[in-house]
Amino acid sequence: MKALDKKLLRDLRHIWTQVLAVALVMAAGVATILIAIGAHRSLDGTRNVYYERYRFADVFTSATRAPVSVVERILRIPGVSIAEGRIVKPVLLDIEGMSEPASGLAISLPPGRQPHLNALFMRSGRLPKADAGFEVVISESFAEAHRFTAGSKFKALLNGRKRELKVTGIALSPEYIYALGPGEFLPDDRRFGVLWMAEETMEAAFDLDGAINNVTIKLLKGASQPAVIAAVDRLLARYGGLGAYGRKDQASHEFLDSELQELEAMRNVLPPIFMIVTAFLVNMIMSRIIALEREQIGLLKAVGYSRSGIAWHYIKFVLCISAVGIMIGYGLGQWLGRGLTRIYAEFFRYPFLIFDSSTDIFLAAAAISATAGLAGASGSVWQAATLPAAVAMRPPAPVAYSSLFSRHLKVITAFNQVTRMTLRHMVRKPLRAGGTLLGIALSLSVLISSLFAFDSIDFMIDTLYFRTDRQHATLSFADDRHPRALQEAAHLPGVMRAEPARAIPARIRNGNKSRRIAVIGKPRNADMSLVVDLDIRPVKLPRQGLVISDKLASLLDATTGQYVTLELLDGKRRSVEVIVSAKVRSYIGLLAAMDLDALNEIAGDGPRISSVSLAIDTNRTDALYEKVKALPAVASITLQRVSLALFRDTLAQNIAMMMTVYTSLGVIIAFGVAYNSARIQLSERARELASLRVLGFTRQEVARILLNELAILTALALPLGWLGGYGLAWLTAQGLDTEVHRIPFIIDRDTYAWASVVLVAAVAVSALIVRLRINKLDLIAVLKTRD
Repeated sequence: MKALDKKLLRDLRHIWTQVLAVALVMAAGVATILIAIGAHRSLDGTRNVYYERYRFADVFTSATRAPVSVVERILRIPGVSIAEGRIVKPVLLDIEGMSEPASGLAISLPPGRQPHLNALFMRSGRLPKADAGFEVVISESFAEAHRFTAGSKFKALLNGRKRELKVTGIALSPEYIYALGPGEFLPDDRRFGVLWMAEETMEAAFDLDGAINNVTIKLLKGASQPAVIAAVDRLLARYGGLGAYGRKDQASHEFLDSELQELEAMRNVLPPIFMIVTAFLVNMIMSRIIALEREQIGLLKAVGYSRSGIAWHYIKFVLCISAVGIMIGYGLGQWLGRGLTRIYAEFFRYPFLIFDSSTDIFLAAAAISATAGLAGASGSVWQAATLPAAVAMRPPAPVAYSSLFSRHLKVITAFNQVTRMTLRHMVRKPLRAGGTLLGIALSLSVLISSLFAFDSIDFMIDTLYFRTDRQHATLSFADDRHPRALQEAAHLPGVMRAEPARAIPARIRNGNKSRRIAVIGKPRNADMSLVVDLDIRPVKLPRQGLVISDKLASLLDATTGQYVTLELLDGKRRSVEVIVSAKVRSYIGLLAAMDLDALNEIAGDGPRISSVSLAIDTNRTDALYEKVKALPAVASITLQRVSLALFRDTLAQNIAMMMTVYTSLGVIIAFGVAYNSARIQLSERARELASLRVLGFTRQEVARILLNELAILTALALPLGWLGGYGLAWLTAQGLDTEVHRIPFIIDRDTYAWASVVLVAAVAVSALIVRLRINKLDLIAVLKTRD
């Protein structure tokens, strides 16, 4: 080995603890890059391959009842490559051992073959046969929740008749990667499943012989989707068409897109923080090493080593630190990435989902990390390379310790001797003190931005389940019903109160901006299912006009008092101009609501309701469930108790894991910054501290001189970290603000307190380690060294 390489290894062994601390911070940055990019690629890449191989449709549309021949007419629309008709119906399921009803979505399959679009990935079993009774293929998540296999049986209410269904296969579909039941926003695999049945069986069961109610469409490359959608809507209008829509508005695809946006937000926020801290720590270490080796640098130049050779020596030092951090980060990123992928696999049902750890991702993370380290060391390396040999071999000029506080002498003398020494050292090294302050503040910011999610979720739960939808259950009908259905629902066993509602699919427009939504009609005096304003106060719906969520208003660029166009896609398909009466708060989806009577008047088809909110006697739920299972008009029942439990359990598990990871990353930053700062101070002031010990200072007093600075900087970093945490949490909330869901930007005081406690604990541990090294100072050896 070359002499400089031997020196390099010796230096690395000498300060291995500092190298490891910096490497851990760098590793955290590498891991976040690998997780964000790898998980994004895994979800997006697998989705694209899945869509292509199993021919996921580009356009979807429904109608009340249309002849099969309409598919041929759709095929003649310019830009349409494939069109396929089918029957899609909501069904109520009666599962043995399950008291409450489950919901299902029955979809027809062509005779004896896979559909041309949205083909099934058969995990096991076979397709159903039309001449073998009521056979079904069921979605994998539903099968796993109930431990169904080929040959299992359960009952379903098909068009008012209870039938026993036999499972022939278990499958996945690109159309239901994220399968949501009615009224849910998290998958409930136990209470919702997708069923595929033979076309002839469904035609007979739902009296749709020779008819369809749903069409899927594949477009030619380069075709205009809006033009095709407009043509399809015109064609199906006479058959009760509900409005065609593209992939963007397809529920499963939309939720998956939302998750990809969140991963992009994570990639843009966290890695830069770790890289900034890495650059600062490398700068601290390299500055001190070069200062200590000033005379050695002069000797090396004097015996013939070139500037580039010396610069390359210190660059290799940085690259060694980077290599350690990159390898630790790679292992950490792989482990966390696979864990995150397993979580995603519980929600997003792919035939396979493997964490993408491609070489280019690793190389990109390695290049970013190494660049951050080199950027931090660049100033010190340049100084070493350009320092003349004659100057380097002379000791540096001593620091002029003139009084810095003469103007504020009365204030300064209020502190004891140890504190004055600490303050003097901080003022003499302002850049290092400021960097340490910033690094500690950034770690606190990361802690706050991770812990605030608990506050947001708690507030979100309170709003969703205790301030807006306060009912115990919601009955949804297969088709819109006359208001007398409300009276029938009110007389069901255990029902104490009932409130009606109606949902009509619509397009809402403001100029050239539009969105496909469901307009919700509610009674003005509603008491269970409410709408709340931006301050989470109940809103009484106006007799005329529309209230829309702030997110929808932002997407449409609409303001209160402005008229928007409402195009109803059901009934008589009327288009009306309505005034935006108010903006309201909604954390799930895009909300547009109005008075139920006003909505019925606009629809023009008389009084109608599509669902009923129920307050029930919890002691009579079993009797209610049995009655509902026999009601032909009911398509599903949503239970707030079950939904809330699912919401809490799912988010508690997943957020707890993610927040543990992010909290650990924040602790790594705090420890790395505090430990390196204290260790470098110790190396700089070891002779001074040893002299004080010889003069009679106790170990405790000497440690206070060194660690007081760390304590002061930590105290000063707290308010700065609180402010940074507020900003970083806001950026995180903005990154999670999608059309599908949003989280409220709420940070409780307890979060600031707990984050501060964790930070102080991390700093205290680093201080304790340095204190142990102070106790082991060899006074004689230290005093023999030259400054």
